[in-house]
Amino acid sequence: MRRLLLALLLIAFAAPAGAEKLASTVSNSNVQITSSFDGAVLSLFGTIEPDTPGTALNGPYNIIVIVTGPLQDWVTRLKTNNFGIWSNTEQVTFKQFPSFYNVLASGKLDNIASAEVLSAENVLPISQALATSAQGPTEMATRFGSELVRLMTEDGHFAVREDGVRFLSNTAYVAQITLPSDVANGPFLAHTLVLKDKQVVAERSEGFTVRKSGFENFVFVASRQQPLLYAIVCVILALGTGWLAGVVFRR
Repeated sequence: MRRLLLALLLIAFAAPAGAEKLASTVSNSNVQITSSFDGAVLSLFGTIEPDTPGTALNGPYNIIVIVTGPLQDWVTRLKTNNFGIWSNTEQVTFKQFPSFYNVLASGKLDNIASAEVLSAENVLPISQALATSAQGPTEMATRFGSELVRLMTEDGHFAVREDGVRFLSNTAYVAQITLPSDVANGPFLAHTLVLKDKQVVAERSEGFTVRKSGFENFVFVASRQQPLLYAIVCVILALGTGWLAGVVFRR
């Protein structure tokens, strides 16, 4: 009996005190794109809870939310002017590179996460480029990847917001996800990291979808799944538009 009690005590002391878990939800899991769509703002709510009920949490905590959009293959090319003729001289392919990438944090990344965490989780946008480069993390991939990230940032599809997460209490927070008007269709993933002393202590992912609806969805789906039907509809619309224009201008 004494041995059993001693074993239970050893297990209790060996278990991590104040282990955390994360509960979160996104305000809209299905974003519909219509003809009047000009972007959307989603809210990601979360709360840090003790992994064992009744256990007190021992903060303070910080949050990093990584929002990744549909993955696509990208080819970046360098154009060079040779004797007045522009031509592609170098190129780098990025496999399954995100079309949308936002990093939202509760503070400056260097202050809330260690360099090892930022690298292991591929938090920074340039890390995504190096991780998806078909050539690997080479000097050329770094150069081309930096330019690709810069262009995506200028278009509003990439962003790092170190004030993008706001704590409502010591353990509850909210993050605002801003989608541009030309956001890509497909699945999105919001991956949340809970950090304490610059280390990850809990994490969780929430998914949501962006897709066209109505006539826009018909055109989008038909062009990919029913190309013959799509071509017929385009021809009919073109003929109808031409006929209508002829009638109007004849008058």
